[in-house]
Amino acid sequence: MSESLSQQPVRISEFARERGLEPYLLQLEMDGLAVVPPDVHGVSMDRIDKLTECLLARAKELTGCDFDLDQGPLQPLSFPKATAPSLTAEDPAPSQFLIQQLGSLHRVFRDLAVNPVAVELIRSMIGRQVTRFSSHNSFVKWQGEHGYGPSLGLHADQNAMPLPWGRSALTANTNWCLTDYTKEGGALAYVPGSHRFGSRPAFPAAVSQARAVEAPRGSVIVFHGATWHGAYPKLTPGMRISIANYYRHQMVTSQEDIQNHFDRALADDCTDPALFRELAGFSDTFPYQRQNQRVPTIA
Repeated sequence: MSESLSQQPVRISEFARERGLEPYLLQLEMDGLAVVPPDVHGVSMDRIDKLTECLLARAKELTGCDFDLDQGPLQPLSFPKATAPSLTAEDPAPSQFLIQQLGSLHRVFRDLAVNPVAVELIRSMIGRQVTRFSSHNSFVKWQGEHGYGPSLGLHADQNAMPLPWGRSALTANTNWCLTDYTKEGGALAYVPGSHRFGSRPAFPAAVSQARAVEAPRGSVIVFHGATWHGAYPKLTPGMRISIANYYRHQMVTSQEDIQNHFDRALADDCTDPALFRELAGFSDTFPYQRQNQRVPTIA
């Protein structure tokens, strides 16, 4: 009689064994989320400082406002009326925005996107040959009640995919903590084990099941695309800054059109150009932009 599924050995790559990733692979399997510390993923605190510096500079460039890690924005901010997102009717004042297309800003962001430990964990969920980039963004968040409301914004990143979902992730995410993550400081919320439900969040039960993902600065939070997650409002002074390097299965549409509109010369300026190009899908057959199959002609 063949072995049952539960008795079959878990396949772990030699790289994962060398880097001691077994506990994180197990946590991803059980909980759908794992927190990996700097001594495991290998990104130095100097790199974390550089990433933070670049994002604060980009935040000022986009908004015209100076930002301080301990105080937040140093001038009042408001969203343009025509595009103001109103997550809660009571408080439309902004306390978060997204900086997009980080891969084009600086090499440090491209290096982070191909961090070998993060990519190994992501591939363990999506598949080694079919993992691709979806987007590279940063959440810039500061003190304020304006947030995701009573629902905590709980969702699964692969919500748009039709049900039923299988065991393999259709998308998977990394959240690099450039500041400490605490519940009062606006940390991620998630429901442990929800990736195994294979469905979108069920309310109101999901909120009562949610837990805060508390992690020190420099950690990376890795999670399955079916894991129910959201965020708590930031009740403490200062800022919560993170980088969301988001990955997808090759057959899932990307958020950012990296394959067609990313400057390919920049892909060579990172720690692993071959991996960056593979994850960017530069050589993928689809989506094609011209006739790419042979057509017969008269012999």
